[in-house]
Amino acid sequence: MLWFGSVFGGTEFNSWGGGSGFQHSQREQETQELASKRLDIQNKRFYLDVKQNNKGRFIKIAEVGAGGSKSRLTLSMSVAAEFRDYLGDFIEHYAQLGPSSPEQIAQSSVGEDGGPRRALKSEFLVRENRKYYLDLKENQRGRFLRIRQTVNRGPGFGVGGPGGGMQAGQTIALPAQGLIEFRDALAKHIDDYGGDDEELAGGTAAGAYGELPEGTSIMVDSKRFFFDVGSNKYGVFLRVSEVKPSYRNSITIPFKAWGKFGGAFSRYAEEMKEIQERQRDKIYERREESEGEEVDDD
Repeated sequence: MLWFGSVFGGTEFNSWGGGSGFQHSQREQETQELASKRLDIQNKRFYLDVKQNNKGRFIKIAEVGAGGSKSRLTLSMSVAAEFRDYLGDFIEHYAQLGPSSPEQIAQSSVGEDGGPRRALKSEFLVRENRKYYLDLKENQRGRFLRIRQTVNRGPGFGVGGPGGGMQAGQTIALPAQGLIEFRDALAKHIDDYGGDDEELAGGTAAGAYGELPEGTSIMVDSKRFFFDVGSNKYGVFLRVSEVKPSYRNSITIPFKAWGKFGGAFSRYAEEMKEIQERQRDKIYERREESEGEEVDDD
């Protein structure tokens, strides 16, 4: 995959000042490519490459447009695992959407107030010095997932100048029809190359567990609640998601707080059970009193 290596090689060379061939060669030797997958979706090409350096394994995603333009994202293995799960949520949401009406397509670029049209679904991840924004949007060509990455390089770097450090972001646009294929390719890389990675396992705290409980979900009225156990370098966590056709909301509970949360839920469940029983007793008593008064009147 010559073009991919040359693109990133050039980026790495420039970051070293462009003055030392030895440093450039040393940098190339430090980063190894372990696997690569190409996806052709509509008129775009996407490359998912697993790489490794002295900091660990990571995944680089590149989009190549019809005109040869390129955009790239970088995911650590732990972020890639969370990213895969979010893609599953977007796939489910996209499957629930009906076809767009002509009016919706006509307004795909501009909303009713003249501003940008609101995304059909949005999520974001903040991990260390990187932020990832995921927006399911729509335009004249159809629905697509826009993924934007920004990197905080620290003071003195990026668009903020000497006082700011947020680097201009990279963005890829993934046609919605390719969401499943893209998610599956990412999941395959994670399964093949992330299982032994300490960062994906969550470091010492999370890596002490050979396996994690499987996720589950429950349906209550029109809502579905998902319970997914995951891990990162901070430890094991439980993500509880409330999903309806119109929105999704989630909270993350660290493993050390599960007992407290479970205890609180159990206590409230018992208290509500007692309240309901008392309420039923009061209703029954009032009903008996009412029936007694009717008998006395007769």
